[in-house]
Amino acid sequence: MTARLSDSLTFTRGKPMKNRLLLAPLTNLQSHDDGRLSDDEFNWLVRRAEGSFAMTMTCAAHVQRGGQGFPGQLGVFSDDHLPGLTRFAAAIKAHGSVSSLQIQHSGERSLVEATGENPVAPFADPEKNVRALSTGEVEQLAEDFIAAAVRAEKAGFEGVEIHGAHGYMLCEFLDETRNLRADRFGGSYENRTRIFWEIIDGIRQRTANDFQVGVRLSPERFGGSMTQAMRFAEELMVSGKIDYLDMSLWDCFKAPEDEAFKSAPLIDWFTGLERGTTRLGVAGKIFSAASAQTCLDHGADFVMVGRGAILHHDFAARAVADPNFVAQRFPVSRDYLRAETIGPKFIDYLATQWPNYVTD
Repeated sequence: MTARLSDSLTFTRGKPMKNRLLLAPLTNLQSHDDGRLSDDEFNWLVRRAEGSFAMTMTCAAHVQRGGQGFPGQLGVFSDDHLPGLTRFAAAIKAHGSVSSLQIQHSGERSLVEATGENPVAPFADPEKNVRALSTGEVEQLAEDFIAAAVRAEKAGFEGVEIHGAHGYMLCEFLDETRNLRADRFGGSYENRTRIFWEIIDGIRQRTANDFQVGVRLSPERFGGSMTQAMRFAEELMVSGKIDYLDMSLWDCFKAPEDEAFKSAPLIDWFTGLERGTTRLGVAGKIFSAASAQTCLDHGADFVMVGRGAILHHDFAARAVADPNFVAQRFPVSRDYLRAETIGPKFIDYLATQWPNYVTD
């Protein structure tokens, strides 16, 4: 029987979720330049927990100082971040939402203006002043992801999501065309995926048995093929080492870019994979209760909502209560966004980076 949006969802580890709608991790530029939590970021996320999202996930929090990819990015690379993160986790859980910290490094997309350092990646790009990591630096990177998860648990978060999507550092390791490293972290498929397994195993060894671990992947662009994405997604799920896989599809029901896979919408290639006890979520252009339910009808276990949650802090509550709920569409006014607890830096980001999102 197909799951409904209102159904609860259990995981191998950690608390069950009260429904099938999760807040997607969204870049919002609202925290302090040193990675400490700001009130604007706190208020934006906690309002979504209040709006009945079953899991409230932070934006990408960088695990190394040099991994910052945008101004005002939340950090988790220092114990200096613990007071804000602890406040964050407690407030999310107080509203009955599972708390998750997304951990990330921006890799070649790191912002030299913010870090004061030239970017690093699995491979060099002299035109962009990107330096290739040494083997020792890759090992340190894995350690810093693990340490970030341990720090998140110490702050009270119930889990972390490892960001392996959208062309950031871990996604760069998966790049089939550019990750030609000669060490154990590049070249072959096994080597390109190795850092994920080392991070996952390290987190499992150093956190509690009920600490949740998820992974986010994106199947297209960024040097990866659909064939590799499907193979890795299935391997992650059947391994039993993670609790959920979050597939960031951009548009759940579009045809894949690869001609060989155009016979079915993007979502179906991943919901059709073996998954063992691992839960599978999808994200991409979900603006109504009906579109979210259709994701479940196609076999997803849960649905991540991003831009819809910007428009409605209580998207989850509305969608669960009303199968005919359809979100307000962009563009909207600054006053509208302020009423939805969107801070000025986030509003400016929406107005300047996303055409036709803000009317004034």
